[in-house]
Amino acid sequence: MISICSTIFVVLLGLAGGLAVGSGLVALLIVLDLIPRLAQVANAYRMSIWFETAVICGSLYWTFADFMNWKLSMPSGIFLSGAGLIDGMFVGMLAAALTEVMNVLPILAKRMNLSSYMVALVMAMVLGKTLGSLFDWLVFQW
Repeated sequence: MISICSTIFVVLLGLAGGLAVGSGLVALLIVLDLIPRLAQVANAYRMSIWFETAVICGSLYWTFADFMNWKLSMPSGIFLSGAGLIDGMFVGMLAAALTEVMNVLPILAKRMNLSSYMVALVMAMVLGKTLGSLFDWLVFQW
């Protein structure tokens, strides 16, 4: 009896956690208009349905891959390099869209009197993130 109750509790706890995380993601995507902004930045207004479909399909695929313990038997170096590149592009685009939606860079540049150095500020952030990631992967991961 205790085993059944603990199993039901764990199932309900997992469902509640999944609903909370899913609701937070949906709120982030809808309230901040990240997908339409991504389409605007990419100059792909007519392709926004593809962005939305990609987010939904990716979420479903990786949910099933996690639950079913799917494994890929591929050469790890080539596959991981491509997957890392695509993942980095996605995270970078998402961060750029979030930054633009929140107007963080213009406010930061105005308060620090760096408005004329906006391109240099963005490039410094991009290069810093790239070099920091490479340093982490190449030095700390080995």
